Amino acid sequence: MGLYTQLIQKITKDDSGHDELDTFVATPVKPPYYGTVTAHLTFSAVGDAAALRKAIEVKGVDEAAIIHLLVKRTNEQRQQIKAAYELDTKKPLEEALKSALKSDLEDVVLALLMSPAQYDAHELRHAMKSLGTQEDVLTEILISRSNREIKEIKKVFSKAYNEELEEDIKCDTSGNFLTALLALCKADRIEDAYMDDCLARQDAKALYEAGEKQKGTEVSVFIDIFTSRSGPQLRKIMKTYASYYSDDGLAGAVEKELQGDIEDCFIALLKCAWNTPAYFAEKLQLAMKGLETNKRTLTRILVSRSEVDLKMIRLEYTRLYGRTLQEDILAKTKGDYEKILLELCGDN
Repeated sequence: MGLYTQLIQKITKDDSGHDELDTFVATPVKPPYYGTVTAHLTFSAVGDAAALRKAIEVKGVDEAAIIHLLVKRTNEQRQQIKAAYELDTKKPLEEALKSALKSDLEDVVLALLMSPAQYDAHELRHAMKSLGTQEDVLTEILISRSNREIKEIKKVFSKAYNEELEEDIKCDTSGNFLTALLALCKADRIEDAYMDDCLARQDAKALYEAGEKQKGTEVSVFIDIFTSRSGPQLRKIMKTYASYYSDDGLAGAVEKELQGDIEDCFIALLKCAWNTPAYFAEKLQLAMKGLETNKRTLTRILVSRSEVDLKMIRLEYTRLYGRTLQEDILAKTKGDYEKILLELCGDN
């Protein structure tokens, strides 16, 4: 059981109806911006395209200039730079950067040049077409994206690979895990912040009766509730379950009743619902925990969350592990790859 799972179980035992994590996951009317990448105020797509061309063509390649320019622009601005570069040189910017850069820096730069949906589709495709399906990547993306984002990912996936995302998932997963992923792919989860106490009690009871109360597990009940309820509603269900049915909470029930990919999927879904930044902080820590850093996970999270909640992820990382995200990046990476990750993390 991970540190974050233990934290969830500890907090959900408190039936006061409020905990410190609510401040990180509540949805205000006008949510503040928690990304580390912001729009460049004096932005010029033509000027940036020219600056990139100079950095690429200079003898030895000016990696520092490429890193600084791309990280200091939003994804929307990068798309305009790409268009301006191709208009000027008649050559895609991605091709020029592939020729100029190498290794891990190249991977991050190319990720920054994709739209969010393109990058998610690219990562989903890689997770299914690489040696051995990377189930955790499928889970990560599908549980943490909005309905609108999942619909856009599906559209981009179909256009880029001439295949439907759901069909690829059917070919690479099976059983209850497949059923859960396909349910998430429907992109029809409730997304409002309203929490229904009566429904939470009904769902908590249904989950208890489908799991811990009986011999055997009705997994379909878990799939239906977990893949259709909003994040705030799932948090309410978790607190209700802990108050009425089990000291180990709903996460503990999942660990007892399920196993394999479906267990991992549901634990991740509960973590993400409870506190999304903490979920990603844990994934980043695990990516850097072993002898060999999982650079693909490190890159994917820092790039994909840089305009969403990376500031909050940094705060959660320090709260959970007693050190900053930047400190661990410095310890586990090097060279230009280290520099671009630190730039993505931001200064404050």
